[in-house]
Amino acid sequence: MSYQKEKRRVRRLEEQLEEVRQNKMSPSVTNDGMPHGTDKKDLSDYAVKVDEIEQAIIAARYSRICAFQEVQRRIEAMEDEREKAVLKYRYLALMNWGKIAIKMQKSYRQVLRIHGTALQHFNRTDV
Repeated sequence: MSYQKEKRRVRRLEEQLEEVRQNKMSPSVTNDGMPHGTDKKDLSDYAVKVDEIEQAIIAARYSRICAFQEVQRRIEAMEDEREKAVLKYRYLALMNWGKIAIKMQKSYRQVLRIHGTALQHFNRTDV
């Protein structure tokens, strides 16, 4: 599992939870002039759904942290500091190539070259 994928999964679940909450806060209105009570089944279904999503978010956040730590550990095991920097910026800070080039004061092409070499070394890292 990649850190980026786990981060996106957490974001999707948080958006889903927000949508469920928004839908409950603005229920459909029946304008028939008659008083209506709150349907307890609807409230309990809502509570169950919110709880399910919250539990999924907790699990996804834990998975995201584990993925982050694993990637970070493997990057730190590498020898070349430039390669470490490129991989950290790209895969942990989620920066784009242009920002990485500016941060490292390298050309775009140099950053891509360092990245290619870093990936070869990263794949050989079995720590």
